[in-house]
Amino acid sequence: MISMPRLLIFSALCVPLTLASAADKTLADFQDLVPTATWEEIWPDASGEPEVRSVTAELWTQAMQAVLEVQNTLRIPARDQPYYLDGPIVLKSGQTLIADTGAEIRLKPGTNSCMVRNKNLVGFPEGPVPADTQPDHDISVEGGIWTTLATSAKESNGNLRGASAKANAVPGTHGVILMQNVRGVTLRNLTVRQSRAFAVHLANVEEFTVDGLTLENHRRDGVHVNGPARRGLIRRVSGDSHDDTVALNAWEWKNYAPSFGAIHDVVIEDISGSPEGIRSANSIRFLPGKKRFADGALLDCPIHDITVRRTGDITEFKLYDQPNLELGRDKDFSEGLGRLKNFRFEDLTFTRPGRIEIHAELDGLVLQNAALAERAPLILIGPKSQTYRHGDDPASWVEIFSPDLDCTARNIIVSGVRGESTGMTPKEVIRVIVQTPNPDYPATTPQGGTGKGVWVR
Repeated sequence: MISMPRLLIFSALCVPLTLASAADKTLADFQDLVPTATWEEIWPDASGEPEVRSVTAELWTQAMQAVLEVQNTLRIPARDQPYYLDGPIVLKSGQTLIADTGAEIRLKPGTNSCMVRNKNLVGFPEGPVPADTQPDHDISVEGGIWTTLATSAKESNGNLRGASAKANAVPGTHGVILMQNVRGVTLRNLTVRQSRAFAVHLANVEEFTVDGLTLENHRRDGVHVNGPARRGLIRRVSGDSHDDTVALNAWEWKNYAPSFGAIHDVVIEDISGSPEGIRSANSIRFLPGKKRFADGALLDCPIHDITVRRTGDITEFKLYDQPNLELGRDKDFSEGLGRLKNFRFEDLTFTRPGRIEIHAELDGLVLQNAALAERAPLILIGPKSQTYRHGDDPASWVEIFSPDLDCTARNIIVSGVRGESTGMTPKEVIRVIVQTPNPDYPATTPQGGTGKGVWVR
């Protein structure tokens, strides 16, 4: 019997936020801490070509931080002009940031940091997270339109990294909203627009809720969770993202992970892809693995007890191994396939072709109620092969995945799957992949491999 996460623990986190009292300090009380500066920003012109604009605006970081020094709630009202930050707003335990729905907050060009973070970030790039890390607790962020000014696919205005700080950042941090080493965090009704970092980056986190995230022309992942992480709710995420809408990465490429470890007891629900014709990855990723640290120690990073339900046009569910291409696949990879256990997918809707791709050691998956856009296999078990062409010389081409590794999937239950409004049997829903070497490579790609999927019925 698959045990599923229980969400009663979140009831205390999902109550309406407290109204302001008459004694609360406002940003207007700290206007003397708001300097005015001039800089350049690059935006596309009417024809899409880059255009340099001179911007003179106020910088609100010090004033916002000053409010939080004297009280536990910072409120950002809407106004005609955006608020600019030149560094992250830092929240301590018990603090809340509430931005009006129409308040736009921008990161000044060249800042190259996150925009909001908790105080006590502690990274563990070279070892498992210890039992006591003195985490922050009970932090809330609600509302606002947040952007790091990645104004086009190629332009980031100097904000390439969502690091924890402008200098001496915690390794692997990469979020617009960054919460790492936290127990009890609620992020609600956020809009993240044109940003190069993960919209929300969570790691070493327990009892977390992301409820309402709209992605607008976003350049990276929406909600990105690194292990260890447990007891979470990710709900109502929508929009267009050029990478995964939601990602639970227990093992991770080391340049994007402040910590590693198991992820479990998480519910992901009411997730929507982009409308037809708008470029978006429309994907949800689960990345388990085995982390080998520099001293030789090995950490298992499984993902288990996960529920995914009520998705619309999330066309790719990525449950597969993927070495680090940015740093070199031979320099950063999982020591063998990771483990997935007790997954449940419910009420999935596809108006475009979709797939659940498994290349991991899987024990327990329930798929219940899925409406497919076509009568084709939805669950694919086995290794993938795809060639990344770097230039014209095949010697520089790289295999993206791990096509030589076998995987086994067992305890899969399928019911209520419809293709073109007609019911499908498990044999129609599930396809097993067997890789073979491509004898014509590199004249044709991919290179293929020798790995295979095994479905234990």
